[in-house]
Amino acid sequence: MQILRFIKDWTLPVAIATGIIIYLVFALIPVLDGFATAANPVFQQLLPVFMFLVLFVTFCKVDFHKLRPVAWHWWIGLFQVLTVGAIMALIICFNLTGENLILAEAVLTCIICPCASAAAVVTQKLGGNLEEMTTYTFISNFITALLIPICFPIIDKAADIHFFEAFALILYKVFTVLVVPMILAYIVKHHAKNICQRITSIKDLSYYLWGCSLLIVSGTTMKNILHADTSITFLLIIAVSSLALCLFQFGCGRAIGSQFNQTVNAGQALGQKNTAFAIWIASTYLSPLSSVGPGCYILWQNIINSWEIWEAQKTAKLGK
Repeated sequence: MQILRFIKDWTLPVAIATGIIIYLVFALIPVLDGFATAANPVFQQLLPVFMFLVLFVTFCKVDFHKLRPVAWHWWIGLFQVLTVGAIMALIICFNLTGENLILAEAVLTCIICPCASAAAVVTQKLGGNLEEMTTYTFISNFITALLIPICFPIIDKAADIHFFEAFALILYKVFTVLVVPMILAYIVKHHAKNICQRITSIKDLSYYLWGCSLLIVSGTTMKNILHADTSITFLLIIAVSSLALCLFQFGCGRAIGSQFNQTVNAGQALGQKNTAFAIWIASTYLSPLSSVGPGCYILWQNIINSWEIWEAQKTAKLGK
């Protein structure tokens, strides 16, 4: 019972550690190498399935009539645009090249990528507003769809990216990842109420589904780090930079949100990033090594999420 209680209280760190350990076991034991190679595409297919289920279960709890923009959305969005502009100015003014450029790209991808689709799950655990968080997720993806086609060709002149093509591709990914589960949840919520009630009656279902997806992502992240073609020192610099950025974005988000009495929502909106998307855009359009930045960021943000959830649970117990 104590083990189950520990897993329940520390789901995210347990998922991260389990994913890393499983990968290392299969990577370091030669006899398991064949199975690992065969299982890799299976896990890659499972990840979007888990993310779809996470959002579907979450959207079953959403009041769709409350999905509308509010004041803090625009300030968080503006902050993201200005921060991206600052990194772009740094790259252009100092004409960064080599490892300096890779480091800047790693930081940029962690800023320019949208709010995590699963941010609403943590926000709900922390007592935030589910509808406002869901609305900002769409706004954030739209901002990212505008920024990437503008910024990336400036950084890498050889980047084969056109504005409308990239904009349409990102919106397509948003549609499949966010809109489809939302439509399905809307149908179930309004036309299959018994099923919806059964789904929502299972406490923290979306949270534990997200833990399963995090296990897969953590293993993939460790794989990318171990296979990175660079020195340990430079990997540590990227890791520390992503940690500093993670703390900076969570802190600034909470500071902005405090002005609107939405500290939790704004903190998660700016700090919790769709790092899987960031890894994809870094690998596709920039230096593949820059994908280590968002790979490390996912570990930091989920450690912060775990601490926030632990603090919220402790406060709730004291309040009883």
